[in-house]
Amino acid sequence: MEAARQYNVHEAQTHFSKILDAVATGEEVIISKSGEPVAKVIPLAGRARRGDYGTGKGRAAATDDFDDAPEAFDQAFGVDE
Repeated sequence: MEAARQYNVHEAQTHFSKILDAVATGEEVIISKSGEPVAKVIPLAGRARRGDYGTGKGRAAATDDFDDAPEAFDQAFGVDE
């Protein structure tokens, strides 16, 4: 894993937009005060980047009997035909 980029407080204030751009692409950034790390800026968890719509087209297929439940399913849930 690549080491996180490190900025002192003054650099972080001066280059805040640049730091946010780096974090938005998945990088982690350390902010230091007097040479000691005090904070880590990381991307928010759970935020997924969406690709182009339709990129999965043609990658999945359903069989003709897709909507028919298996007999064992019907029996397990007491479904009468």
